[in-house]
Amino acid sequence: MTKVVHEKSELRAACDAVRASGGRLGLVPTMGALHDGHLALVAEARRRGATHVALTIFVNPLQFGPNEDFDRYPRTLEADVARCRDAGVDLVFAPPRDGMYPPGFQSEVQVTKLTTRLEGAFRPGHFTGVTTVVAKLFMLAGPCVACFGRKDYQQWKVIERMARDLDMPIDVVGMPTVRESDGLAMSSRNRYLSTEERERALGIARGLRAAHAAYGAGERDAATIAEMVRSEIAPRFDSIDYVDVADADTLEPFPSAIEGRAVITVAAKIGKTRLIDNTVLGEDACP
Repeated sequence: MTKVVHEKSELRAACDAVRASGGRLGLVPTMGALHDGHLALVAEARRRGATHVALTIFVNPLQFGPNEDFDRYPRTLEADVARCRDAGVDLVFAPPRDGMYPPGFQSEVQVTKLTTRLEGAFRPGHFTGVTTVVAKLFMLAGPCVACFGRKDYQQWKVIERMARDLDMPIDVVGMPTVRESDGLAMSSRNRYLSTEERERALGIARGLRAAHAAYGAGERDAATIAEMVRSEIAPRFDSIDYVDVADADTLEPFPSAIEGRAVITVAAKIGKTRLIDNTVLGEDACP
């Protein structure tokens, strides 16, 4: 039976009760509009020993810029709770905005170096909003295994760094991107796309696929691989924020040749819809 709570005190009490009974807590923070990628995180928490899983649903205003899609971001709580019941989620935490940020709220949590590039450069303040809300959720939930999708690769690395630097008793897990059968990364924002835009969006998967093929054939020049990806995206998208090849751990760009583990990250827009994706060369499944 899935219990739905809206107050922070209820979340804290429920999580404390799990540990008091000898259980292990799994935490899956989301903004709702759930899809199979989110439910894969629930399954991963179970696989890692969670006896109880709490899933949070909160469209966090702090991580949206003034010209972004906060107002139109899909809010589908009733359907989300139904999916949680089917997936065996024990607790859904869906707080109101003023429950998370009461009047007079003025504190924030920042990670510095990891947030300066990529999403951090194109969305100023975004990661401060992410780390602030996730830090609050971690403190409310307490010791647990917290699962995040690696589609938001930089976000995962930032949260991992925050938990490590601040000695939070949280096991932060990054799960591989869950994709549609044609390679499109699952995202709550995919529902914005028209049928024609949905087809164009496959340019990202095609680009990442080409990068995997080139890397497998021995190509190691970062600029060459980035251009392969860009050439598939550019004709299909209206604009590209970045196509980047970087160290998979530090997110620092390679000056020329790839040395060690490399992640390709992409952000591009079709109409008003901004999509992101990534792949770790030589490790992730080819999109």
